[in-house]
Amino acid sequence: MKIKTLIIATTGFCTALQAQVKKDYPIQPVAFTQVNVSDNFWAPKIRVNAEVTIPYTLEQCRKTGRIDNFRRAAHSIPGDSMTEYTFDDTDLYKVIEGASYGLQVKKNPALELYLDSLIAIIGAAQEKDGYLYTFRTVNATHPHAWIGTKRWEMEEDLSHELYNSGHLYEAAVAHYQATGKRNLLDIAIKNADLLVKTFGYGKEEKWPGHQIVETGLTKLYRVTGDTSYLHLAKFFLDVRGPGSPYSGEYNQSFTKVINQHEAKGHAVRATYMYTGMADVAALTGDQQYLHAIDDIWNDVVDKKLYITGGIGATGNGEAFGAAYELPNMSAYAETCAAIANVYWNSRMFLLHGDSKYIDILERTLYNGLLSGVSLSGDRFFYPNPLASMGQHQRSAWFGCACCISNMTRFLPSMPGYIYAQNQNNLYINLFAGNTASIKLPGGPIVIQQITNYPWDGKVDILVAPAKVETTTTSQTNTANKAQTVTTTATSQAVRFALHIRIPEWAKGVPVPGGLYRDADSARLAKYTVLLNGKPASYKMEKGYAVIDRTWVSGDKVSVNFPMSVQKIVANDQVAADKNRFALERGPIMYCLEGPDNKDATVQNIVVNKNAAVAAVYKPDLLNGVTVLQMEGSSSSRQLNSDALITSQQKVTAIPYYAWANRGPSEMTVWIPYEASAARPKPAPTIASKATVSASIKNKRMFMALNDQYDPVDAHDNSALYFHWWPMKDTLEWVQYDFDKAYTISSSKVYWYDDGPFGGCRIPASWKLYYKKGDEWLPVVNKTPYEIAKDKYNSVSFEPVTTTALRLEVQLPKDNSSGIHEWSVQ
Repeated sequence: MKIKTLIIATTGFCTALQAQVKKDYPIQPVAFTQVNVSDNFWAPKIRVNAEVTIPYTLEQCRKTGRIDNFRRAAHSIPGDSMTEYTFDDTDLYKVIEGASYGLQVKKNPALELYLDSLIAIIGAAQEKDGYLYTFRTVNATHPHAWIGTKRWEMEEDLSHELYNSGHLYEAAVAHYQATGKRNLLDIAIKNADLLVKTFGYGKEEKWPGHQIVETGLTKLYRVTGDTSYLHLAKFFLDVRGPGSPYSGEYNQSFTKVINQHEAKGHAVRATYMYTGMADVAALTGDQQYLHAIDDIWNDVVDKKLYITGGIGATGNGEAFGAAYELPNMSAYAETCAAIANVYWNSRMFLLHGDSKYIDILERTLYNGLLSGVSLSGDRFFYPNPLASMGQHQRSAWFGCACCISNMTRFLPSMPGYIYAQNQNNLYINLFAGNTASIKLPGGPIVIQQITNYPWDGKVDILVAPAKVETTTTSQTNTANKAQTVTTTATSQAVRFALHIRIPEWAKGVPVPGGLYRDADSARLAKYTVLLNGKPASYKMEKGYAVIDRTWVSGDKVSVNFPMSVQKIVANDQVAADKNRFALERGPIMYCLEGPDNKDATVQNIVVNKNAAVAAVYKPDLLNGVTVLQMEGSSSSRQLNSDALITSQQKVTAIPYYAWANRGPSEMTVWIPYEASAARPKPAPTIASKATVSASIKNKRMFMALNDQYDPVDAHDNSALYFHWWPMKDTLEWVQYDFDKAYTISSSKVYWYDDGPFGGCRIPASWKLYYKKGDEWLPVVNKTPYEIAKDKYNSVSFEPVTTTALRLEVQLPKDNSSGIHEWSVQ
């Protein structure tokens, strides 16, 4: 297939070797390769991604067998043992994509050579007709349960064949644009041509079980000009709907996509689909897609968005919850969903030119997305909760590693979200120290931002017409020969309209809509816009201050956003945030974390809503952050008394994105301003001082047993719980080893039960054993072992003196079981 080579800005945020397309987004991003970020905030993070995260993730792909998946499929190494998930191939694709983005900015021959070797391995696993899916091609003796007996059979469920293709296409386009090499692109085109032959009305009329191929196909269309890819992307959207055994809310197939008006189901699947709908709408002009995603966007922003920009309230289906269902400690808010939320909002801006979409993008970028990777670049979050008792820790890797590889490909592209253009309209969407070279119809310009954003709200924007090379041919008098003389000249002036985003937070509005508000926006100082030191004449359009003029070298726009600390309160219908506020300064959301506060405890802190808050920059803390300091109080319980001990204390908040970089600890974003919303620190008990062990190895769950949190009901996900899922019909146990010998005579346990949709139920039976010497002896119970839902189940027994107690649980035949709390008296 012939590929035309025109250099234009791309919606894929990379320098493009790209075909001319008839229709696209009216606004185009300025490619990140034209933007050199040099600030103290983003530049170090992008560098850590290049120097640490990408090499680390490539090595993990090798160590965990993801590269060997391709080798085994090509039968270049023996065996048919594959990795855990059928979509694991995409981790390699995504890291290649991220590495390719890096190559566009900085050449790295060794990395480029290694990518070529990986691409050769990928190509060897591709079947002759273009099919590329290692889990089927390996022809395993015991095939993975998700793949079905033939191609595409389980696509609408969990095979992920088309999902893998989508990520392949995105990686291939990035690699081609970075290197000019076709090796991966040819593999992708061969696979896409197979899809074109296979799918369509009157052929395979199936929709992707996990969306992303739609976006991948539009990228292939842009780079090749082959309209069959665009038509197939539209087919995959249009064919989605009811009628399949797999249709439902989980995968957004409960109704036709144009009839969807609320965000439902798996949050990553959904936002990838909305992004694909935006792409296809831009490329085809389909207005029905636009009406649908406009309504869905309003639904998310008005009812389903975390203050951090995270989406996906529940781990049950990794899904959007009901309206205003935004729990904090059990918030899922997957890193992949945050990245997809950025993709989607970027497209919405390119369609509509309204700053409200960039407001959501910025909020997500600085908070719910950036929290997904550690400061060191080699530890990660999958969910991003807004509260923790210490059970949430960053991991070196996940069996399902989609969030890790997604982060590696996103961060290098961040500079591509700073600017956008539409003819002679130049948009400044994000604020970061950078220098950009931009070609406008009126002439080339260089634009520079000088700022310490997000810690400081002052942004100087220097505008200058770019230096251009001119080539002239002149005739000499002596030899009568033509000479080519190259001179460099500077254009004197360029006429264009500069659109500077005025963030909603600078106006006291955290997000569009009524989900969150500033508790006292009237006290906010007004932002200022100066041109060459004097108040600028501008007009407001869709959230942008627009200065339309002829610009000359030396022009400077100075914008100052007062960085007031804002106390954000949630809509009254968000039960989890009642009588609490969240702290925001600029685009940064804050949280209280254990290491910065008294007794490493934050769930018991109360801060008056009117308390003064001081912002202090700490250069040696968490790679340099501004912290917020205020006065507050904390409370703790006493044994055998209902009276609380309350004391005053200094309270310190850190940026949310930086939490969990100092080990496991308590954390909360939403701070109680009423004592009723706080959780007093419990008094120590026999159980809380005990060391926990269990028949499972996941120690992160152990603290749930003795954290002294009383659940609302058996399905309360707002705090910690312990479970044995996916075990069924087995004999399991948990154990307390006490700090010394105690005489005990009763115990009670609150079972976790997430029925009817989850996998845990109350147990078939349970029994207690105490340790005597090296033996475990059953207690002599005086009351029956209760087994009931939504209450503590108690048992009294003959007093025993012991150093350990074991709770033995018989799991139900068809389900697992779990525990909220286990106490001993």
